[in-house]
Amino acid sequence: MTFTYPAIVTPPETAGVFRVELPDLEGCFAERADLEDALQEAREAAEDWVRIELEEFEGNLPFASHPEDLELTEGQFLRQILVTYKLMPDGD
Repeated sequence: MTFTYPAIVTPPETAGVFRVELPDLEGCFAERADLEDALQEAREAAEDWVRIELEEFEGNLPFASHPEDLELTEGQFLRQILVTYKLMPDGD
């Protein structure tokens, strides 16, 4: 299964580091000095969030917000985060 969630990126000028927050996944964010590292860490955090929700809780994932519905402050921008969840083990 794959899901795409919008992520709000706050640049270092505002946050001290790149902060990537997924507003649809409560408490899911990442902070790194490098944008690509922050995006990668945010993807991994989102995958963990989805896995825990599906495996340990009700499994009701939130719908992804429409990017135009998200309010950004000056300097913030959006990126889409692709989250992959394997339903069946692949034998690794």
